[in-house]
Amino acid sequence: MATRNLLIQTFAGAVLIVFSTGLAFAASPSTEKNGKLQFMENCAICHQDDAIGVPGMAPSLTNQELLNTSSDRFLMGTIRDGRDETGMAPFAHLGRQNVRDIVDYLRSFEKGANRSAEIDDQPDAHGDPRLGELWYDNICSTCHGVSGDGYMAGGTGTAIGLPGFLDKVSDGFIRETIKKGRSNTRMLPFQGPTSLADLSDREIDDIIVYLRELGERQVEEED
Repeated sequence: MATRNLLIQTFAGAVLIVFSTGLAFAASPSTEKNGKLQFMENCAICHQDDAIGVPGMAPSLTNQELLNTSSDRFLMGTIRDGRDETGMAPFAHLGRQNVRDIVDYLRSFEKGANRSAEIDDQPDAHGDPRLGELWYDNICSTCHGVSGDGYMAGGTGTAIGLPGFLDKVSDGFIRETIKKGRSNTRMLPFQGPTSLADLSDREIDDIIVYLRELGERQVEEED
């Protein structure tokens, strides 16, 4: 959790802790209860009642690596806006508070400290997209699709080459996911002696730069 530029405000008798990142943390039993209700009514149909997800259809939302690396802004933005060209519909109609409560409910599954501020503050990736394409095609496309379309292209992984994802994540978020993977999912780690492929930091940055190019191509094609 970020600790910079801390402000404390009161609203309707509740204390909100607001950070410079634009995130407000005000979880309480009542918001988590409503969050669970909203989740069951709107999200469980794809992500299952326990939010564990369905391979090839919807990702796990209780995975610890996801929760520990995701900011509230990222989670709320994804729920609010959905993901174009995927099965993730926008839920802006629920209103900000209900979306906020869903995130609070998901946070109730989180163990350990949230590292999203630290991860999002990592430097932008700099690398060679041509090399990144080679790594992507040989390693990532098997699950995420040749163009990063994920499930919609018949893959078992999420759509990581589309603007709906890339516009909301930092390079640090992608970097951390590639390095560590996500336990209890098909996303394995790709750095370290026990990883599926022990990629160097530079090779991972090459992949990130290539993914950014994929997203830009999608925007250009839509225009």
